[in-house]
Amino acid sequence: MNDSARIAVVGAGWWATSVHIPALLANPAAELAALCDADSQRLAAAAQEFGVQRTYTSLAEMLAHERLDGAIIATPHATHYALARACLAAGLHVLVEKPLTLYAAEARDLVRLARAQGRELLVGYPWSYSPLVVRLRDLLASGALGAGQFVSCVFNSYTLNLLRGDDHADRPGAYRVHGPGAVYSQPQLSGGGHGHLQLTHSIGLMSFVTGLRPRRVSALMNNHGLALDLVDAIVVEFEGGALGVLGGSSNARPSNLDLQIHCERGALLLDMLGGSARIHGADGAVETVQLSAEDAAYPAAAPSANLVAIARGQAGNGSPGEPGWRTVEVLDAAYRSARAGGQPVLIDELYAGEPLHSAGQEAA
Repeated sequence: MNDSARIAVVGAGWWATSVHIPALLANPAAELAALCDADSQRLAAAAQEFGVQRTYTSLAEMLAHERLDGAIIATPHATHYALARACLAAGLHVLVEKPLTLYAAEARDLVRLARAQGRELLVGYPWSYSPLVVRLRDLLASGALGAGQFVSCVFNSYTLNLLRGDDHADRPGAYRVHGPGAVYSQPQLSGGGHGHLQLTHSIGLMSFVTGLRPRRVSALMNNHGLALDLVDAIVVEFEGGALGVLGGSSNARPSNLDLQIHCERGALLLDMLGGSARIHGADGAVETVQLSAEDAAYPAAAPSANLVAIARGQAGNGSPGEPGWRTVEVLDAAYRSARAGGQPVLIDELYAGEPLHSAGQEAA
């Protein structure tokens, strides 16, 4: 297939207007076919800024009238499931921003639907496209270091203002069109705080690199006066017996994203924000890897570029749905555990007949 991939963007918020829309417009293999957002004012502002002609406030109307190859879902977390499901059911390849969904049953449903439809489901985890991350994943998958036994995964950052509902949009040049507003301070839109806003990055990275599947989760969280969690501490037992400690704070300076994987015959120590790693081999040798500044930069546009290449039949899925699903399992169980004072939650309990949650298709 040599024609341009016709891609729609669902959600005209800050991340779409900062990353996805500019990336599609700069990609000669892509055509930004349509833009959809239930907020007509936000939609009009984005369309004017980027010269988008075909706009919709209804996803159903867009899917009925547009010939599309793929869609990017960049809306509040609570709306991801219904919107992504509708796009997959319409036969599109779909890129969903992280977290994939708020609930494990929803994430599993999307992964299964994508398989049934013969379409690719991508999750917006740009670190999955880092050459260093891919190398570490392949090394673990080769079995050279044996089975994983202990994982430490920590992400500290400063997003306290967002969790307070202040996006600093009044600062000159803060956002190209508009900021996120107070969305990250509202549980009905974002689910949780540091977990769903930030730990989704680090747990998604861990899931992609290790392939580990959680079995049981215990967690404590502290809001420190906010509506959502600011500091999280999570303990995970994985299938096969590996244990993990995951967590971090959204009130931390400086930021760090560190992943350590200790295996039967070696270890991988990754400093993601520093673009470096130490590989401790089975023979005792230690290799230090440092990415160039270019390769270490956050590849924000990589997921959308991958979606375009997939739609044109030119690439495989670099950020597949299953690690995103496993990430949702950890977070879903962690929030349940924290609400129960740290009581362990079995992953199987997440699928115990509860109805799928949905914020509706028109909440773009």
